Amino acid sequence: MTLGPLIWVAIPLLNETYNLPKLLSSLKKQSYQNFKVIVCVNQPDCWWDIQDKRELCEDNQKSIQLLQDEKELSISIIDKSSQGNGWTGKEGGVPWARKLLFDTIMESASILDFVISLDGDTDFSEKYFESILENFSNHKNAVALSIPYYHKLMGNVQSDLAILRYEIYMRYYHINMIRIKSVYQFAALGSAIAFPAWSYKKIKGIKPKPSGEDFYLLQKFRKFGPILNYNVEKVFPSSRPSDRVLFGTGPAVINGMKGEWERYPIYSMKLYDDIESACQMFNEYKIISTPNKVTDFFHEKLKESDQWEKIKSSSSSEERFVRACHEKFDGLRILQYLKFSKDKLKNNDTDNLNQFFLRHYPDSKIISDKIELDVNNLESLNIIRDELFAIENHLLHEQWTNWNHKQKW
Repeated sequence: MTLGPLIWVAIPLLNETYNLPKLLSSLKKQSYQNFKVIVCVNQPDCWWDIQDKRELCEDNQKSIQLLQDEKELSISIIDKSSQGNGWTGKEGGVPWARKLLFDTIMESASILDFVISLDGDTDFSEKYFESILENFSNHKNAVALSIPYYHKLMGNVQSDLAILRYEIYMRYYHINMIRIKSVYQFAALGSAIAFPAWSYKKIKGIKPKPSGEDFYLLQKFRKFGPILNYNVEKVFPSSRPSDRVLFGTGPAVINGMKGEWERYPIYSMKLYDDIESACQMFNEYKIISTPNKVTDFFHEKLKESDQWEKIKSSSSSEERFVRACHEKFDGLRILQYLKFSKDKLKNNDTDNLNQFFLRHYPDSKIISDKIELDVNNLESLNIIRDELFAIENHLLHEQWTNWNHKQKW
């Protein structure tokens, strides 16, 4: 009997003893069983000498013991936790753990294998692995998969309010990137990424950053080839507060619980429209001669001039020029442009959200009255989150149905 491709399940762990039994149970219930699990139990080595961190180190040791006692699953443990083994210097945290996991997997993986990235507190269905394999099997030119997500509410009002507001920010951004047909229209969560081993080997891995390793990984994949953004089975990440990285879900929950939402604005649609206009001007070299907000941004903020002329001079064709322009004005630059430009506009988050629905979804059930982005109203935020989730899911499914199987980039 043919087993099918081997899946490598990569999981960084820190303070997850409480969640491990449920995680192991979910793994055992998978309908597709040809997989190996590799975990990196990790924390800085210096935490052993810090009184309020030592408990986390001891919890990690319990996790290692629990994993070693597991007999039904094939689990390999990278111990970056035991005293003397923890992270030192600039290395450390989830970005380094994921890199170590992926690179370790690549030492043994064949080009026919697949990698699924998870977190220790993430929920997923019994057919999760099977659905991912089937997705890649039906979309052979895809170099990675950004899996649709839906954060679990934890029953703590303050953290639930924070994750809902953060998810509204994430989904609004993603929907607008889809709307303007951006090359970089993906949602980046480390617990919701999968990829073929061959494509990771092609991009030669990732350089760890202090945060955002999931974003930079998907951006690197997208510069190499097309990314899938839809999967039949969803993933359900945790929404617990965490300061293990500088930005992402955990820090967003912490910031939200403090009422600090400045880093997660609902950007005006006008800014996305400006991005769309600039990207359309990449064709036929129009970006070089036509004044636009994006070129102004490169001049004013990045102190770069004549970047399009430089790209043209090194491009062998219009197709190569367009691709090089997108590689220059990439996902990171788009985010920088949004942040740089938002203060020049007067609209607030609530106004921007209302204008979005009125312009693009006037029949939405939630705009019978003016939408209020009230960060203290759990019911209201949940309704907005669910409406955006439905819109996003519809758009992604539509793209998935009309996938270009010949697309190389």
